Amino acid sequence: MRSVYVMGTFSSGKTAICAALAMQLKDENKRVAYFKPVWSPVAAANREDDDALLMRSLLGLGCTTQDISLYATSPYYLTRYEKSDECIQRVLDTHRRMCATCDVVIVEGTASPHVMSALGMDAMSLAGKLGTPALLVNKVENDYSLDDILLFCDSLKFRGVELIGVIMNNVPRQIHDKCEGLYRPILEQRGYPVLGVIPKCLEITAPTVREFRDVLDAEVLTGENRLDNLVEDVQIGAMTLESALRYMRRATNKAVITGGDRSDLCLAALETNTSALILTGGLYPNVRVIARAEEKGVPVLLVRYDTYSTVQRLHEVSRKLAAGDTEGLELVRRGFNDYVDWPRLRAGLEEPAHAEPDQSEV
Repeated sequence: MRSVYVMGTFSSGKTAICAALAMQLKDENKRVAYFKPVWSPVAAANREDDDALLMRSLLGLGCTTQDISLYATSPYYLTRYEKSDECIQRVLDTHRRMCATCDVVIVEGTASPHVMSALGMDAMSLAGKLGTPALLVNKVENDYSLDDILLFCDSLKFRGVELIGVIMNNVPRQIHDKCEGLYRPILEQRGYPVLGVIPKCLEITAPTVREFRDVLDAEVLTGENRLDNLVEDVQIGAMTLESALRYMRRATNKAVITGGDRSDLCLAALETNTSALILTGGLYPNVRVIARAEEKGVPVLLVRYDTYSTVQRLHEVSRKLAAGDTEGLELVRRGFNDYVDWPRLRAGLEEPAHAEPDQSEV
């Protein structure tokens, strides 16, 4: 068998697919390694890649996360990595060592296939340098998502990188049939195999309060033991109390963002189905808010940003599978088994057969 480069867009579920693929191959007694040339810290203080921690635990790898997750990217990566040739050579050497001792090396891309293109360390360029076929994983929200997939597939083809196939992941139930009946035929007709269409599962796609805390560098005022609450919706409390209540009652498992001085909105939110209160501007709330949040078991996060900046940073929030999350891993595997064409994917992982010489011409 051979390596595979799993790439896709932010929060598309690449790591979940890597985990499911690793578990499937382990069941077939394959020696599997994991490698992530470039990773994206969710906060400046992060020193280890959570995805590498998960895969190291899942595969029982005897190495540090720094051995398998090499370069941390950021919006200012060019000031950190100047000698791209040395970086790329380290990626090639690490991959070569892994291939020498394993049947399959699962290589995972970062936030998007184009990240770090300026250094030639984007997923597409590295896949070409490693000689590794690509597995494209993309979440689907609307027709523009199909355009994204086509753009990435065309780019891989232009670069001469083999594409094993496409997995449409985290697909809302209301457009699942559209993906099967419309998007799949368009991709297949252009020569891009669709290996699966996996429906969205809130238990593994909805971020937790912990992910919000990490991205926002927030202080937890109360509810430290409830940071695993799922957040399915985000609401901004910047309106009158009467108007806000109508919206708050409609949403479940929501995070409410408002200023710490809006005690009225905070208390109203706590009387509805709320997963967390996020208080902006560094303003500490009234003691009644903290007391009621403790009674309700709702975490209260305090951030130093204003409301607008807080909302902007929330674009970086995504659900992370964690080592030891047996329930999440089981759900991931079930979705993979139910909706991915494993025989077709496995065939793509096989080394291509070398053509035998035509004996009639010898």
